[in-house]
Amino acid sequence: MFRYVLTRFAIWIPSVLVVMMAVYAMAFYGAGDPIKLIFLRAPGDVAYNPERIEAIRESAGLNKPFIEQFGLYIWNLLHGQFGNSLTSGRSVWAMVSAAAPVSFKLALCSITLTAVVAIPLGMIAALNQNSRLDYTILGSALFLWAIPAYVAGPLLMVGLIVFLPMIKVPYGWGGIFDVRILLPLIVLSFQPIALIVRQTRAAVIEVLSEDFVRTARAKGVPEIVVALRHILRPVLTPVVTQLGLVMITIVNGAIFVELVFGLPGLGRLTVQALTNSDYPVILAITLIGSFLVMVSNLLVDVLYPLLDPRANDARRSR
Repeated sequence: MFRYVLTRFAIWIPSVLVVMMAVYAMAFYGAGDPIKLIFLRAPGDVAYNPERIEAIRESAGLNKPFIEQFGLYIWNLLHGQFGNSLTSGRSVWAMVSAAAPVSFKLALCSITLTAVVAIPLGMIAALNQNSRLDYTILGSALFLWAIPAYVAGPLLMVGLIVFLPMIKVPYGWGGIFDVRILLPLIVLSFQPIALIVRQTRAAVIEVLSEDFVRTARAKGVPEIVVALRHILRPVLTPVVTQLGLVMITIVNGAIFVELVFGLPGLGRLTVQALTNSDYPVILAITLIGSFLVMVSNLLVDVLYPLLDPRANDARRSR
């Protein structure tokens, strides 16, 4: 297992380098000069001072060729230096360290809510296949999947203000135990819940045709015992795999959710960095996002043999 983990990290490192180079190239050759943006937001005629702009660009190292800039950034990164923000001058590591816990807590709560809600609903739908209850659950899942976070967030906020005006607007961050987290958490979990409901339903329907399930029912084992003891464990194998992939959906949705509900997380920081063409912040967030997705997939691969011993035997045979 240790060798397998090292192999995955060895594959991940060049992949992240390629992604970071692509992001850096888009920032370097794309529209938006962070130094000019700083001066354009300044009062007076200071924005029209090309000599001063060029002097600041030179001091920041932005006048060097692309390869030289990117190589210098990677060299500093290897020494634990993420650089400073081009717009605010603050340490990128300090900015990311302040925003990352908010996004991580929100993502962890979203995955927990998705698992607690979606897996039972998917099992109920499959055990009542082709019934009205099955169609209701499946239809609701398809409805939730069709609503993106940037649409659901503002609609729910407006609805809350219109129908429950006595309740305070859920804007801002007060921790995971603050009532204001409920609405952004629900919005962020819409599409993951819909995905896991459908995955669980399909997995349960497949397991129901297995011989050990028919044998347990023929012996008169109660249906609840059959569901929890004989069906749940083989169903968890593909569902846990899908939960790891759901992390990508949550990371993408967090950008809009944090912006709509005023959460000071990585999503909001990403939007600010993209608006200001702040290369160091964008690259740091890209690195964290890649690492988060990689770790999620790695955890899925580690848990897979625990849920399905046949996967461990197949890995050893290779």
